Amino acid sequence: MKRMRRLRNPGIREMVAETDLNLGDLIQPIFVDERISGPRGIVAMPGQFRQSLESLATEAAVLEDLGVPAVLLFGLPAQKDEMGSGAYDSNGVIQKAVRTVKEATDLVVITDLCLCEYTNHGHCGLIRGEVVLNDETLPLLGEVAVSHAEAGADVVAPSGMMDHMVQAIRAALDVDGYTDTPILSYAAKYASTFYGPFREAAESGFAFGDRKGYQMNPANSAEALWEVQLDIEEGADMVMIKPALPYLDILRAVKDMFGMPTAAYQVSGEYSMIMAAAEQGWLDERAAFLEALMCIKRAGADMIVTYWAKEYAKLYEK
Repeated sequence: MKRMRRLRNPGIREMVAETDLNLGDLIQPIFVDERISGPRGIVAMPGQFRQSLESLATEAAVLEDLGVPAVLLFGLPAQKDEMGSGAYDSNGVIQKAVRTVKEATDLVVITDLCLCEYTNHGHCGLIRGEVVLNDETLPLLGEVAVSHAEAGADVVAPSGMMDHMVQAIRAALDVDGYTDTPILSYAAKYASTFYGPFREAAESGFAFGDRKGYQMNPANSAEALWEVQLDIEEGADMVMIKPALPYLDILRAVKDMFGMPTAAYQVSGEYSMIMAAAEQGWLDERAAFLEALMCIKRAGADMIVTYWAKEYAKLYEK
């Protein structure tokens, strides 16, 4: 008689595991704030910090020593304006941060490419009244991409969900000689409530309306495949699904259909939910984040952006 539990005995269980989660799959996000002089805790994300430009090199070196292969940088500028000009300033916070990390380590540096952290209205594009302008935003995204590549970014990751953003960024990079700089597109980014803690961490809340006009409806799945296909056709080298856990079906469908290098972003709300429950003693933080990461990998992610990359590395530190 067949008994499935025979393969669940200690030792054997690990030998027959179908999914292998490796440290090399993980990307650590880092918030870099040019207004502070040292690490500052993020209230909505216990255990996470904004780094200063001064403390960033140390944090990056620690991650490299632990074996974390890559970081995703988000910038908090000293000043914001309606055009988000700090995003494409050659001496902006992210441009400085990229140079700092590249000088201190051999980490792969990925830069988030959007305007929302740099605009005084908090939207991901230029505005007219209370309308977010798609086409007028595209040239600025190209400028941001070039400034990141000039600073030394290994990968640019556009996250604003503007139509044809990948095409505009690819063209701008190529014209300026950065033909080998890959694009990791946030191709299927949903208008999710799970971004709440991030908006506190990055100070990227919006002054009016919401982002439902350019981020995806959680009710839709076929639309995600259209979005991904468009980005691939426009030159994306890798694609991302965001958030991760509530959208594992999308992740699986994208990986199965396109076979592209596919990332998933385990977003701030996913992190903060587990941390809040763990602080109450309702679940085990380590077991919960390990299970969540394994499920994301099982669903098809080649790379996972996760706030637990550093902690995962510590668990397996040699």
